[in-house]
Amino acid sequence: MAIVENFIKMTATKFDKTIEEFDTINAEDPHKELVNGKEVPKELVYGHRMSGMLLEFCPNASETLRLAARCQHIKRWEIPREDFPMDRKGYLMWRTKLKKFHGELAGSIMAKHGYSEEEIKKVDDLLNKRRLKADPEVQALEDVICLVFLKYYFDDFIDKHKDEEHKLVDIVHKTWRKMSEKGHKAALAMSHSDAALGIVQQALA
Repeated sequence: MAIVENFIKMTATKFDKTIEEFDTINAEDPHKELVNGKEVPKELVYGHRMSGMLLEFCPNASETLRLAARCQHIKRWEIPREDFPMDRKGYLMWRTKLKKFHGELAGSIMAKHGYSEEEIKKVDDLLNKRRLKADPEVQALEDVICLVFLKYYFDDFIDKHKDEEHKLVDIVHKTWRKMSEKGHKAALAMSHSDAALGIVQQALA
């Protein structure tokens, strides 16, 4: 058995090794999410959901885009939202810090496994959403992020903010503006709860 495991490790591609390290790090997330009755690290399951949605939305995605999707939230818990002012400015500061952190951490892991500076820069550009609307891959990643939110997290978000309907409508409206026409079609083709569908319809009215 050990011989087989060692052979698998020796023949694994740099992509496989990098993805494995992303997952190993995200498996350390102290925050848990209940999935099929089992507690799993929150960012680990998020990374897998991102990869799954990307393959569904963009089956011919490049290697760098697949890497960026998997490490979108890598070790996110290291920079808590509470460390920044709880206002719009603080939120934007937090998001900027996170994107820089994710890009640097992902880049260091990619370099260790043999990726070129150009490939590392591409993943960093994707994670930092540089040239959104101009770069098709950045746009594809943004679409996938929005689709994952709508599919897996929107209903819980609605429950937490059920007394702030105007806020929910505004968030969906802003989310919609960041998505492509292809992303819009995918979002509308999803199965939504009555509450989520009502918010979406208001946002698009």
